[in-house]
Amino acid sequence: MIDSVFDQDYLRDPHQVFARLRHEGPVTQTATGQGVKVWLVTRYEDVKAAMTDPRISKAFRNDPDVFKDYAVPLPAMVIGVPEADWPRMIHLSSTTIEGSAGDPKEVVAAAEETLAYLTDLCAAKRAQPADDLISAMVQVHDEGGRLNETELVSTAWLLLVAGHETTVHLISNGMLALLSHPDQLARLRADLGLLPDAIEEFLRYDGPISTSTLRFTTEPVTIGGVDIPAGQLILVSLLAANRDAGQYDDADRFDVTRKAGQHLAFGHGIHYCLGAPLARVEGAVAFRQLLERFPALELTVPAHELAWREGMLMHGLTSLPVRAA
Repeated sequence: MIDSVFDQDYLRDPHQVFARLRHEGPVTQTATGQGVKVWLVTRYEDVKAAMTDPRISKAFRNDPDVFKDYAVPLPAMVIGVPEADWPRMIHLSSTTIEGSAGDPKEVVAAAEETLAYLTDLCAAKRAQPADDLISAMVQVHDEGGRLNETELVSTAWLLLVAGHETTVHLISNGMLALLSHPDQLARLRADLGLLPDAIEEFLRYDGPISTSTLRFTTEPVTIGGVDIPAGQLILVSLLAANRDAGQYDDADRFDVTRKAGQHLAFGHGIHYCLGAPLARVEGAVAFRQLLERFPALELTVPAHELAWREGMLMHGLTSLPVRAA
């Protein structure tokens, strides 16, 4: 049986594991936590190539903290989920998106409940529109006919499950990076004009996605000099690619002035993230408000004591407790 790299060492520090793999075996066969064999790709150029290769397909046959009280509600509010439903939707979103780490029956049940909820939510927004994304999509559906009912609910699903989780972790991971690097935090506070570059650096340095969703080879393919047969599962690591020293000078250094716009946090190619512009806007608003309204935020626990969520896909904290010093 092939050992999995997604072990306790990975959960403690995925960047260290990916650094080792980039050096020892940038395209290596490993296994998921459930024992499914996959090929893991970790170098920037190889990840970028794998995400555009037509032979590699996605079409299968509670503490108060920045995290819970700020990062979690913001994207849910923008999407249009009523406040009373936030806890339920956060649970369903987490369960659905981390299917690789959960009970399959639980994942299916969460997906079915999410689908039913979104169908009802679209109907509610039709009856009583609001200033949110789902209301806008319902209007497009009803007036222009550019979205059919299936597309409407499916897009709402994408916004909720993919857009919510990733934006939450962009905000919390980015704040942790700033609070762990006081010099960079001071530099950004002194010049909020650096915020667009800082957002890109948050995404590059400690982005919300560790590995992409699974792909598979439709025919034999060579990646990074490694021959992979047809019918094999492929995982590309966005987190690893964005710390590749072959792409970025001093890649492990956090620098809010870095021009990191070529990062792969939003993917690459035809599956580039649909919500990338919205995530950047949400991130810019969130960080500007935090930095302006709370000029002396600090962690209430040492950074090394913070817990990271389990699973291969998402890279994010379970909480980020802070105080206004």
